Amino acid sequence: MKYRSVFDIIGPVMIGPSSSHTAGAARIGRAARNLFGEKPEHVDIHFYGSFKSTYKGHGTDVAIVGGILDYDTFDDRIKTSLETAETEGIQVTIHEEPSTPDHPNTARVLLKTGENELELTGISIGGGKVEITELNGFPLRLSGNHPAIVLLHNDRYGAIASATAVLAEARINIGRMEVSRKAEGAQALMVIEVDQNISDEVMKQLEGAEHITQVARISD
Repeated sequence: MKYRSVFDIIGPVMIGPSSSHTAGAARIGRAARNLFGEKPEHVDIHFYGSFKSTYKGHGTDVAIVGGILDYDTFDDRIKTSLETAETEGIQVTIHEEPSTPDHPNTARVLLKTGENELELTGISIGGGKVEITELNGFPLRLSGNHPAIVLLHNDRYGAIASATAVLAEARINIGRMEVSRKAEGAQALMVIEVDQNISDEVMKQLEGAEHITQVARISD
């Protein structure tokens, strides 16, 4: 079931004409910014399906860039996000992709600053709700509607236990957890949705946990 209440169906407080094409796009952009961890210098946005066909009229471009600037769905600054990005020296390139996606409201976002790069694919499923379906080549299912931790780690015995032990010590409850890997013994990805925002102290402990190589968070 995708919706928990009538307010999810009506949609969030937002700027723009469409919960799917505007609020959802902003949340995809903001998830990318949270996981990237800093202001990007270069942004490539690839629109597919209905996003490609209607992004100019529905403000999907300004919404997703607003999210990348760390604006919430109701932030009035979304309207001028493209101008703000240019003023701040962020190079934004929009690509209209001809291929047919699995979901019509699909966007792929690439962020880059120096050697730091992130590639994220997200879909807007209606009512402002989104799912992140791919991160740096790893398939995943992340709603973006709950606090979450994303951990890159070595595919080794004890990696999952080292991360969950930190959360248990901090009395943080896990709502959902997903682990994927590209090959046995190679780099792996752990996604943990939790019931509360993760503090800086807990983040430092996770970064120092055995076999963990990189940690990012999404706060609500």
